[in-house]
Amino acid sequence: MEAKGWISGDESAKEMLGRVLSRARPFLLLPPLHRVPLRPRNVLEIVGPSPSAKTHLLIQAALTCVLPVDWNGVHYGGFDGFVIFIDLDCRFDIFRFSHLLKLRLASGSISEIDREQNNSTKERSSIAYDEELYTLCMRRFLYVRCYDSFEFLATLKTLHYRIQKEKAYGTCVHMLLIDSIGAFHWIDRASTCLPLRGNNRKSHSIQTVLETVVQEIRKLLLLHPMLAIATKATLFGNRAMNEAKCRNLRKPDTSNSQSGGITALQLPYREYMPSVWQTFVTHRILLRPSDDHLAVSDDQNHSVYFSEWLLPSLSFLDKFIVKEAGVFFVA
Repeated sequence: MEAKGWISGDESAKEMLGRVLSRARPFLLLPPLHRVPLRPRNVLEIVGPSPSAKTHLLIQAALTCVLPVDWNGVHYGGFDGFVIFIDLDCRFDIFRFSHLLKLRLASGSISEIDREQNNSTKERSSIAYDEELYTLCMRRFLYVRCYDSFEFLATLKTLHYRIQKEKAYGTCVHMLLIDSIGAFHWIDRASTCLPLRGNNRKSHSIQTVLETVVQEIRKLLLLHPMLAIATKATLFGNRAMNEAKCRNLRKPDTSNSQSGGITALQLPYREYMPSVWQTFVTHRILLRPSDDHLAVSDDQNHSVYFSEWLLPSLSFLDKFIVKEAGVFFVA
C-alpha cells in the first residue's frame, strides 16, 4: 500500500508541463555570450581592458532584447522586452546605438551577403528599415547617465517605480545593463570618506557605498526578475608576462575543435573591486584584444579579440571580430 502511494503521481502531465514551462527560460545571446545559459536574476560581469569590445557586447545584448521575435512576417529573434542602460563611463554614443539598431532591422529582411554589400556601398542615412519598428524599439531602451556614486545609487532606488510604470503599459523589463561598474572606484577611493550633507549622518566609505549598490540591485532582481550585465575595466600585471601568455594563445590545440584551435589560458589581471561585488557576480567573462587583424570582404581590417569564461570556467577560448552587423567568430 505504501509503494502504491509512493508511485502515485501528485500532478497530471498537463500540470507538470505548465509548471516546467512557466519557469524562466535562459537568454540566448549573441556570441561570445552564447556559451553559457543566462537566466533572470543572474549577474554577468564582462571584464576586459580598454578597448576590448565590452560596450559593443552590451549594445548587441540591448538590441537583441528590444527587438521582437517576429514582425510583419520577418524573424528578428529578439526578446520583445525593455532594457535599462546605466552609463557610468559617460561615453555612450546614442547615435551609434541607433545606427546599429537600423542595421539589425535591415538584416532581418536581407541575406548576410546582401547586408555586407549594402554596408560597404551605402551611406548610414540610406539604410532601409521599418521605421515603425525602429520607433518601437527605441521606446524600449531607457538610457540613464550618472556622474558619481550617489547619482548611481539614486538611480537604482528610483528604478522600481519606473519598472512598475512600464509593466502597467504591458512591457516587461528583461535586462539591466551597467557600463561600467568600476567607473567611480578610484575617485571614491581617493577620498578618505565620501562627502555627505549634514553632520549627524554616517560617513560612507567605498565599501559601504558598494554594499548599498549591491543591495539595491539585489532588490530589483528579486522584485523584477531580469538579467543584469555589467562591464568592468581591468588592470593587468607585468606586461612582459602578459605578452608571453598572449603568444601562447596562438598555439594550436587539436583537442578542441569548437574553440577554433585556441588553447585555453586564463589571463592574469588585478581585481580591485571589493569582495561584496565579487561574490554578488554569478557569471564572469574575460575579454582581451589581440595584436592580429583580419581582412574581410569589405576590404577593411578588423581587430581580433579573445574571450574566456571565468565563471563558470570553460576549457577553451573564443576568437572573434566585431563588425557593425554583429560579432563573428574567427576559425
